[in-house]
Amino acid sequence: MERVDVVHDHSVLGPALADRHGLPKVVTAHGPLDGLTGDLFRLFPRDVSPVAISASQRSRAPDVPWVSTIHHGIDVEEIPFRDHKDDFLLFLGRIDPTKGPDIAIDVAREVGARLVIGAKCSDPHEIAFFEEAVEPRLGPDVEWLGEVDEDTKQDLLARARALLFPIRWEEPFGLVMIEAMAAGTPVLAFRRGSVPEVVVDGVTGVIVDTPEELVGAIASVPDFDPQACRDHVRHRFSTDSMIDRYESLFSELARQASSEAPVPIA
Repeated sequence: MERVDVVHDHSVLGPALADRHGLPKVVTAHGPLDGLTGDLFRLFPRDVSPVAISASQRSRAPDVPWVSTIHHGIDVEEIPFRDHKDDFLLFLGRIDPTKGPDIAIDVAREVGARLVIGAKCSDPHEIAFFEEAVEPRLGPDVEWLGEVDEDTKQDLLARARALLFPIRWEEPFGLVMIEAMAAGTPVLAFRRGSVPEVVVDGVTGVIVDTPEELVGAIASVPDFDPQACRDHVRHRFSTDSMIDRYESLFSELARQASSEAPVPIA
């Protein structure tokens, strides 16, 4: 049997139900810590170490005993790259008020740009919001694709002039932002959640506060350097960088556990 020094869990109930006298455990919080999820994170035993995926997520739950903030990482070389873009803007995500697909349509239409939407729309609340706020806005200038597969998503990200990210909530991370930048595509986003940690305003995209400002930001898209967008992700959000930070954390927790006196079990 191989030796195990640290357990890394991506669920919530695993750490909550774990043996308190066992190995040190790391749990990564992948979403907002509201309600019961937040309560569980606050009640984890001492040998469970919570990790945040952004400073924004961490700041919204300051009473959780965080041990580190480690951003998501991707394999940049696996992301198709194009420095010559097609003439459309892109919205990717879910059909949900928090994601702002209705804002994306209104903004793109305001500047006379074609918008392509690839988004999940299968849960009842997603279908209801689609029928209420998205479907009435569709027209010849908006291409609705529904949910797209991984290959189609990567192709769209590489070809789009820009990714619109008009979120209405405190997004804990937003993986699609780094996927877009790795493809050489700037991100035009609202100043919510992790956006200021991920996008370099004026270098890899534009960060704004209102739909009106988002309209104005679209005019700056031709000024962005696709290679600078990709390099930013390679330097800040690579898989290797993420792994290095986790390994460093694991090593420190294992060292601390080995130096502690054994806990007698009755």
